[in-house]
Amino acid sequence: FVPFVPRLSAANMSVVEHVREMASAGLHSNVRLLSGLLLTMSGNNPELFSPSQKYQLLVYHADSLFHDKEYRNAVSKYTMALQQKKALSKTSKVRPSTGNAASTPQSQCLPSEIEVKYKMAECYTMLKQDKDAIAVLDGIPSRQRTPKINMMLANLYKKAGQERSSVTSYKEVLRQCPLALDAILGLLSLSVKGAEVASMTINVIQSIPNLDWLSVWIKAYAFVHTGDNTRAINTICSLEKKSLLRDNVDLLGSLADLYFRAGDNKNSILKFEQAQMLDPYLIKGMDVYGYLLAREGRLEDVENLGCRLFNISDQHAEPWVVSGCHSFYSKRYSRALYLGAKAIQLNSNSVQALLLKGAALRNMGRVQEAIIHFREAIRLAPCRLDCYEGLIECYLASNSIREAMVMANNVYKTLGANAQTLTLLATVCLEDPVTQEKAKTLLDKALTQRPDYIKAVVKKAELLSREQKYEDGIALLRNALANQSDCVLHRILGDFLVAVNEYQEAMDQYSIALSLDPNDQKSLEGMQKMEKEESPTDATQEEDVDDMEGSGEEGDLEGSDSEAAQWADQEQWFGMQ
Repeated sequence: FVPFVPRLSAANMSVVEHVREMASAGLHSNVRLLSGLLLTMSGNNPELFSPSQKYQLLVYHADSLFHDKEYRNAVSKYTMALQQKKALSKTSKVRPSTGNAASTPQSQCLPSEIEVKYKMAECYTMLKQDKDAIAVLDGIPSRQRTPKINMMLANLYKKAGQERSSVTSYKEVLRQCPLALDAILGLLSLSVKGAEVASMTINVIQSIPNLDWLSVWIKAYAFVHTGDNTRAINTICSLEKKSLLRDNVDLLGSLADLYFRAGDNKNSILKFEQAQMLDPYLIKGMDVYGYLLAREGRLEDVENLGCRLFNISDQHAEPWVVSGCHSFYSKRYSRALYLGAKAIQLNSNSVQALLLKGAALRNMGRVQEAIIHFREAIRLAPCRLDCYEGLIECYLASNSIREAMVMANNVYKTLGANAQTLTLLATVCLEDPVTQEKAKTLLDKALTQRPDYIKAVVKKAELLSREQKYEDGIALLRNALANQSDCVLHRILGDFLVAVNEYQEAMDQYSIALSLDPNDQKSLEGMQKMEKEESPTDATQEEDVDDMEGSGEEGDLEGSDSEAAQWADQEQWFGMQ
């Protein structure tokens, strides 16, 4: 906001020029104090400062308020400054100030009106008043909009669902700055063809050496935004293998996210760990990483990750989501709900925060509220299957099988017939006795495509269990476990082995499952049940102990309720019901 003005000696500077010098030096607290006093003086004596000087004082005072994060107050002062500027532009002459030495020309020293409006829009976005921000920026003529104004407008239009206007603004950014990669991602996310986007950068790619990778980069993220995970992974891998882009944290993070979307959790965790080793202060994507660790039962690692992220920044959604995942998988749903709400408050576009809060609400029996959050997640990330899975689980929890079937069919048609969409559709079919055969066909297709896809294996095992085809189930699970180790698969294999009286091996499978996830209650129950059946005398004694522990658990549950009330109160305090 501080224009360049030739430096004068202190003796020849007016008091407003002193304010401007301090603002330029970043002495915001000093600017705030002095400009506040001078504005009061001006209010008591309107002749003391010229209109142009009062305009400057208002802008510099508003800037200092913005720096102190007092956005509403800053908007008020910026509004007054723009009113002052409007009055100033109507007068051809500027009144000389009283008691001030020679002033610099008005055209040199006045802060830009366009910059004032941009700063106002920033205040409105911080206050979550996006409509007001758009209104302010829309008031700037198109020819006078700088790249940062167009970028802000594009993001605001996109958030408001005004896609055509958003595309226009992103394209204007690229016209002025053809290497604005975030603007490129913005266009791709709005379904603009990769070839069209690449054509807007072709001149700069050809004129600057070592930029040949950019066209491949655009192609890769075009695949990302069309949901073609396989080709996106292959294209980014080809980029990442190039010597000049090897070990790039952003590319590794994108690969990790793509593996996660494709249901390849093992490779996803591996890539997140590589990115984290290269940049120990990395925050982006760590919410997904924490979620994957929590799903695997590595709660101690999740807790450590959350603590590390909070030490980096508590003003991002990711550390709150990671801590929320720890709470969720520890069955502390009220706390998970509060942490998810806090994450959304910090970043309303955080898909992982919406999924966390939605899952917590669903598990607390607040299904309709959960549905709202999953729908918002789908709006923000239409190519992420886990958003649809959460919504379908809500429909099934409320016995809305028809709605679940419609949604699963839409996902199948939209994202294509891959192992994940086939399994999701089969999951819904399993809920209706009429469509059991269809579920079997879908799962067979899914396992033909990806024999190691855990969700498909689990659902096929569930179907075989219903049909009491335990030997077939054992063969299926052994085959799936040949090249991977998963707690749920080992536990289900244990259940099947019990059904065919293979008790010793079943015990081994439960032990392996518990070694992978010590918090897996079903494996623990399976093991305890077998121990009781093996030793009837010991079983009687254990029942007495269980009775005693049952009373202790009741006390714990009471504690949980009081904790739920505590977190519910805090949730209400944050206004995130």
